[in-house]
Amino acid sequence: MTRPTRVISIYEGFFAGGARILHTDVVAGLHGPTQAHSVLAIASRARRENTMQHMEDDPRYRQLRHAGVEVVTLGRTADAHALDAVDFTTAELTLAAEALRDADLVLTLKEQPLALLDALRAHGLMPDVPVATCLHRSDPMHSGSALGRLSAATSDGRVSATISCAQSTDHAYAQAGVRAAQRYVIRNGIDTERFAPAADAERRRIRAELGIPSSAAVVVFAARFDAMKDPGLFFRTAAVHAAQHPGTHFVLCGAGMTWDNAAFRALAAESGVREATHVHALGIRQDMPSIYQIADIVALTSAFGEASPLCLIEGAACGATPVTTRVGDSAAVVDGFGVIAPAEPAAMAEAWRGVLLRRRTWRARALAARPHLDRQRMLDDYRVVTETLLGRAEAAA
Repeated sequence: MTRPTRVISIYEGFFAGGARILHTDVVAGLHGPTQAHSVLAIASRARRENTMQHMEDDPRYRQLRHAGVEVVTLGRTADAHALDAVDFTTAELTLAAEALRDADLVLTLKEQPLALLDALRAHGLMPDVPVATCLHRSDPMHSGSALGRLSAATSDGRVSATISCAQSTDHAYAQAGVRAAQRYVIRNGIDTERFAPAADAERRRIRAELGIPSSAAVVVFAARFDAMKDPGLFFRTAAVHAAQHPGTHFVLCGAGMTWDNAAFRALAAESGVREATHVHALGIRQDMPSIYQIADIVALTSAFGEASPLCLIEGAACGATPVTTRVGDSAAVVDGFGVIAPAEPAAMAEAWRGVLLRRRTWRARALAARPHLDRQRMLDDYRVVTETLLGRAEAAA
């Protein structure tokens, strides 16, 4: 009997973010009789957006373990410090080498983990197998030293391929000097059984738990508290909209999106959000389908960096209408069921108003798009790409 292909993914760590959600879905979805997947996490905890996020508490970690995927960690703490090859200890390299020992293919989640692979090579511990880097941003210049590491690795063949989640990602990295021998673009997909509309009674129940009237308009902002997401633009838009429509409720979810965060409070005040504005700052939530299910609009105000934002299609699959700035592949992602708005408070507030005036029509469009948002196509594409990379490696040998 032919043994399954052994694929290991290297994560910088486990913390809230679309890239980890997406890649974990891929790993858990492909793990089975023909491909045996595992994960090596450089960090077991992450300090991000005024929160300490532990691996064991992370839904992505739990999803992998539930799927039978082995997860090994070096036990580091992920923070703003950029990884470098010289940072790794002998004990860490020994543990990493053991995790990679039987791998047929290595996938890195973004470019940051390449520092570990360089360290392994420097010590003669890196197996001679193809490496593919999975990319999820459209602003590679914000990757710091990791961009140069990826560019060099694709130039000399240490990284065999890049797999981008959006055309904007592939183009931006190519423009920045990353030109792998094989370049693939695989559009994001989601679990449409999990992200699905709720019955009216369930929507009323969820709203009641949050103190939101059943008839109120609801705008959801699912993002971490980070300049890339431009929460200031969201707050300024909410202030403009609330002045005209005071009954609208705004639900914010994500790391740092809480009144306990002093920077969050200050930005809300600076942006003109008044105490009377119905702002529900919920922080990190593990029940995002229920949040999207009560929304009329899922808003994205990002200024840069986005590639193919998951929140837009997760919200749409639950019946919410995406309203987003023109960033990354957002316009293509929401074509036919969402709205692209200028990155300016009055214009974005007008876009929200237009959607809410025709919310039944927009909701129907979002729900009609559900078959195109499902992750099965994405999993099939990843399976083909991984098998192609392995086939090319075997042919070269």
